[in-house]
Amino acid sequence: MEIIIGMIGGLGLFLYGMNVMGTGLEKTAGDRMKRIIEILTNNKFMAVLVGAFVTAIVQSSSATTVMVVGFVNAGIMSLTQAVGIIMGANIGTTVTAQIVSIDLSYIAPLAIGIGVIIWIFSKNRKIKNIAEILIGFGILFIGMDFMKDAVKPLREFEGFRNMLLSFGDKNLLSIVLAIFTGFAITAIVQSSSATTGILIALASEGLLPIESAFPVLLGTNIGTCVTAMLSSVGANKTAKRAALVHLMFNVIGTAVFVIFFTGPTIAAVVKISPGNSARQLANAHTFFNITNTILLLPFSALLVNIAQKIIPYHEDEEKEIEGIKYLDDRILETPSIALIQVIKEVLHMSNLTRYSYENAIDSLINQNVKSINNTFRIEKKINEMERRISSYLVKLSNREVSNIQREIITGLFNTINDIERIGDHAENIAELAEVCIESRLIFSDKAKEELQFMSDRVMKSYMQSMTAMKTGEMDLAERVIQREDEIDRMEKDLRKSHIDRLNQGMCVTSAGVIFLDAISNLERMGDHASNIAWSVIDAGRLHYFKRA
Repeated sequence: MEIIIGMIGGLGLFLYGMNVMGTGLEKTAGDRMKRIIEILTNNKFMAVLVGAFVTAIVQSSSATTVMVVGFVNAGIMSLTQAVGIIMGANIGTTVTAQIVSIDLSYIAPLAIGIGVIIWIFSKNRKIKNIAEILIGFGILFIGMDFMKDAVKPLREFEGFRNMLLSFGDKNLLSIVLAIFTGFAITAIVQSSSATTGILIALASEGLLPIESAFPVLLGTNIGTCVTAMLSSVGANKTAKRAALVHLMFNVIGTAVFVIFFTGPTIAAVVKISPGNSARQLANAHTFFNITNTILLLPFSALLVNIAQKIIPYHEDEEKEIEGIKYLDDRILETPSIALIQVIKEVLHMSNLTRYSYENAIDSLINQNVKSINNTFRIEKKINEMERRISSYLVKLSNREVSNIQREIITGLFNTINDIERIGDHAENIAELAEVCIESRLIFSDKAKEELQFMSDRVMKSYMQSMTAMKTGEMDLAERVIQREDEIDRMEKDLRKSHIDRLNQGMCVTSAGVIFLDAISNLERMGDHASNIAWSVIDAGRLHYFKRA
């Protein structure tokens, strides 16, 4: 029982330390994380380097692959780009094994002590991030030390030692059993680095020679695919293909190593680190993943084709999406990129609102029933998007985000509310059009001309406000704000001239009331466009768009 408690405690500290250190590294990288995607090209070698770099930061190939599935699902990257990232992630995850294979437990308390002192007394956010790295580093090695101490008594259990040694037997049953053991442990703890840490703890105490550990190590690489496969459930087909490619990559690599490279790999790592089982294990892990990537990278297109055959392509995958298009909870693991995706989703929502607006004006001026129905249909989508984007922003605000990002999130809450309100006013106009059609009310040519003119000015403000949000052009946002006064005056002038026409008997009273309601809705749309422009101005003062 003491062994189990010690192992659980040690593993918990190891995972927690790895998480704290990874979080500190990720926050230190800051907005550079989102630029990683920007530099990513169709060059598969660059993709491998990016995957290795990101995984070295987040300390988990499973986390990187889950993010990749999210990126593919949200349309940030193609399946071809994802393959290179996934292969690089397998290389990046070996960094943790290399670190823990070196016995640094004697400096772990010092790292924690220095980290905590810096954390308590420093007011600088970047310095605090470095403190987190030190604290996580120290906790990770203390957890590793706990696991080593916990397994020491197992040296006295002959049956347990014989079981571990049997993994090194060269018969097929033992190899399969060892691979399955590595797979099962990794699938349960959801971290190949944690499984490797356990293996290194056993190896450090002389319980697990490299001959027995290597096939178990191969199994951990397959087990880490489980997280991505589960993550792809509910995602689009391209994301499912990305998870499948990850699985094929590791299964094929494991099979190739079992058949051709087990002996040479063991001989090489023993020669490099004679008498040090922990270093041999870490080097074998690195050698497997680098070699596997070199062997299979030239066949990445073939892996993609196989995945597309297993999960077939359908034409409806390319159809325009009217609902949520870019958001994915998996991307929340990288808040800076998630924030960019929210902005893209808000712009997508704004395009739907523009379409709703255009249909509403057409329905009123031309009394088009189809346009009325389109407006009502789109308005339901806009309301749903507003709810889901708000929910996503709440989740994002609860992540580790910078003060600047938090202010941008607050601004986005206001922006989606303004966009949704513009959609509401478009719906109001469509309802006015419905009344006109039912009551057979006709606007005069002059009234139609005035409605069209004011609508065009409001639409120009709305589109410029969204363009400013997309590009960060402050001058454009300021023009929208200036035009608000023009729209307000226009509404007053049109109201006065129309009342004059009503008094002169030039218009039907019922139609006149509809006209006044319509220009009132348009004026409120102009106000909301101005609000969006103000949000862009505020974001610009934070230099956010220049950084994005």
